[in-house]
Amino acid sequence: MSTATPPISGSATTPAPSAGHTRRRWTAFGGSLRELALIPVIIVVAIAGTVFVPYFASVDNVINNILSTSAVLGVMVIAQSIILISGYFDLSMQSVVGLAPMLAVWLIAPAADGGSGANLPSWAAPLIVLGLGAAVGLVNGFLVGKLRLNAFIVTLAMLILLQGFTLGISKGQTFSNLPESMAFIGTTSPLGIPLDVWILVIVVIVAAVFMRYVPTGRRIYAMGGNEKAAKAAGVRTLRMTVGLFVFGGVMAGFAGVLLSTRIASVTANQGENLIFTVFAAAVIGGISLDGGKGSIIGAATGVLLLGMINNILVLSNVPSFWIDATYGAIILGALLIGSAEVRNTVLAPFQKKSRSQAMTSS
Repeated sequence: MSTATPPISGSATTPAPSAGHTRRRWTAFGGSLRELALIPVIIVVAIAGTVFVPYFASVDNVINNILSTSAVLGVMVIAQSIILISGYFDLSMQSVVGLAPMLAVWLIAPAADGGSGANLPSWAAPLIVLGLGAAVGLVNGFLVGKLRLNAFIVTLAMLILLQGFTLGISKGQTFSNLPESMAFIGTTSPLGIPLDVWILVIVVIVAAVFMRYVPTGRRIYAMGGNEKAAKAAGVRTLRMTVGLFVFGGVMAGFAGVLLSTRIASVTANQGENLIFTVFAAAVIGGISLDGGKGSIIGAATGVLLLGMINNILVLSNVPSFWIDATYGAIILGALLIGSAEVRNTVLAPFQKKSRSQAMTSS
């Protein structure tokens, strides 16, 4: 009786890997590398901070300063990154960060404390915050998606409009009597870690899984790459555009709550200049301003890097205007690196090797 022998690797019975399969494998490998491109930089910054700023490496500083302070920025960056991947952007998110919690406190606080006198119950605060963010996003989405107005002009005008409302409602003053439904976020620390840090981690994980594995996430990439082609392929681009702007508004309102609970108040200029830091983190994290490219994990590493740099500069008593200048330099550096296609140059040897292997095997 004859016995069957297993196929020997490389023999005629073993199918050779196709060139397409090899290219897909190396493309996926290259995408993973791009997501983690900032990790070496983060390690270098961490080492430099540990050496030159002794308090930098302490557990209390990492958790309560770097991560907790980055929670607001992280939520904003993740939301803005998804919008950028779709081919649009939303400048008005900065003003929603200030107006949404300000409106909630103003409607709930008694007239004696500077409120409107409406005396709404505390539980209404989240509904007001998220509802305002959704309403702003709905208007932006309609103007950009339906009327085809320029996203920059629309969201810039909305930013200025909302800033005026914030100053008008607050009359330039700061509200420190936050509703209990908002204040608990800043005082809760599950397992000794601030709640806003847990929220940031959850937002990053959910967004990364959504954009990579959920069909709607893939449609967002398709729309950002070529909106007309995506529409021809059956993607409902108008609905997607409106939905993304609504999502951005809701997340900006939620980020405003996180910021208010961290500083235990709502200020008249809350969120000022935040949008520039948001774009800085997104750009250095590999999010393309042209749409269709980038990853949530990459954006998250951008947030972490900026949080570490900001912490080092603050602990080193560097004036705030130099910190802003540093962010500007980081954005320019990231744009220059992207234009020079340094990452593609790094991956080129792997891509050439995969092509030569495919030709040899065929």
